[in-house]
Amino acid sequence: MAQIKNDQFFDTLPVFVEFGGVADMSNYKPLPDDWILATADIVQSTLAIEAGRYKEVNVAGASVISAVLNALGKHDYPFIFGGDGAVVALPASGSDKARLALSAVQTWVAEVLDLNLRVAMVPVSEIRSAGFDVSIGRHEVGPDVAYAMFAGGGASWAEAQMKAGRYRLLPAPHGTMPDLSGLSCRWDPIENRHGEIVSIIAVPAGASDHQFQTFVTDLIALTSEQERGAHPLPLEGPQIGFTTRGLAIEARATAPKGQQLKRKISILWEICLALALDRLKLTVGGFDPKRYKSEVAQNSDFRKFDDGLKMTVDVDKERCRRIEALLEDASVSGICQFGLHRQQSALMTCLVPTPLARNHMHFIDGAAGGYAMAAKRLKEKYSSIDR
Repeated sequence: MAQIKNDQFFDTLPVFVEFGGVADMSNYKPLPDDWILATADIVQSTLAIEAGRYKEVNVAGASVISAVLNALGKHDYPFIFGGDGAVVALPASGSDKARLALSAVQTWVAEVLDLNLRVAMVPVSEIRSAGFDVSIGRHEVGPDVAYAMFAGGGASWAEAQMKAGRYRLLPAPHGTMPDLSGLSCRWDPIENRHGEIVSIIAVPAGASDHQFQTFVTDLIALTSEQERGAHPLPLEGPQIGFTTRGLAIEARATAPKGQQLKRKISILWEICLALALDRLKLTVGGFDPKRYKSEVAQNSDFRKFDDGLKMTVDVDKERCRRIEALLEDASVSGICQFGLHRQQSALMTCLVPTPLARNHMHFIDGAAGGYAMAAKRLKEKYSSIDR
């Protein structure tokens, strides 16, 4: 199969708008052989979650994406946010900058968030030599934002190799700061509106590709019976607010140590201004809070494909029961293996280049463990899986 050999690979991919397109493998194209997967995750993330530190875990995962994209100066390379980690695909031309960014973010996560982040860079050519592939789809959620979908098993293999100690990178020297410009974690937890926030991971179990794709289509159709496809955010977007923990983390991510108090005050002022404008239905300097909130809802990634289906959805109890029954039936039939975690609210971590740009991106996960706890339950249920 012919492959595109340039740094604009993701830009050239055709887009699909309906999320059901993730089940259609004709929407995916293989990454060029000379590309690299940067992969990262938090060691013992479930312990941090059980200690109530899932906000920090989410920020650590998003910081990997922010650091790499900022280092490369381009925000549309393919990536996946996984809750307690991330994967970014990048061309060989960006490998040196990405390596420095990944080492720096390791140090920052350890020193600022007190978490152990492991990172690795895995060549796509070696993934293919091991019998796996990395193919990318481009799901457009709005006119200004498209998210990458990953298929072929290669991202999962790369993560397993990282956990086994291969391709690992060492942290940067003490005090090294990555460029985390745009990383934002201001929003309050998003309370459910229908009954429960449910985080789901469903991966192939060895049945035919057609059987798994049919299952994925059925699961998406079931969740789509709920309002807005079971999106955790209403159409008009979230209420403007902030968490003190999120404010403190953002200040530590985007300002050096001696300027963090000033940065906190600046962030708080921005939030208060946005809240006042929203209440008074005013705009200033081109910033319209009503439009921005609706774009937040539009641009968020509450469902994705990462060698399997991942969703954080807001569903009622009856629909949740039907979802679980569908997952169990597919598991018994050898079509999928799954993990599911329920909670009462969702968290949102954001990449916002500027408040006036319309390409801001928002990563949604469950607020009480989300994808990390769903992955833990998947592993407990199917001991042969190592994700």
